[in-house]
Amino acid sequence: MTLAQALPILGTLASLSAALVVVLAAYRTSAARVWREEAEAQKERADRLAGDLTEIKNRLSRIESENARLIALLTALDPSRLAVIRLATNPTED
Repeated sequence: MTLAQALPILGTLASLSAALVVVLAAYRTSAARVWREEAEAQKERADRLAGDLTEIKNRLSRIESENARLIALLTALDPSRLAVIRLATNPTED
């Protein structure tokens, strides 16, 4: 096979390899974009959940302070009855 006969074959192989490189680069770029979008979506979800958790903590603090106030009021009204209620229920502390 002479050089003149090999040139068309080499040109075709070079074109195919260039096309393969372009396709692989496009795939990698597309995959990177998909992963970036997924990461952004997960970050937004985490931020939203963090806000929800903060709201829940604030509500819990408010409920605990209201409970303390109610217990103080009940104790002032009838301390012996409150003691009986506390003995009847067995609260568990975490």
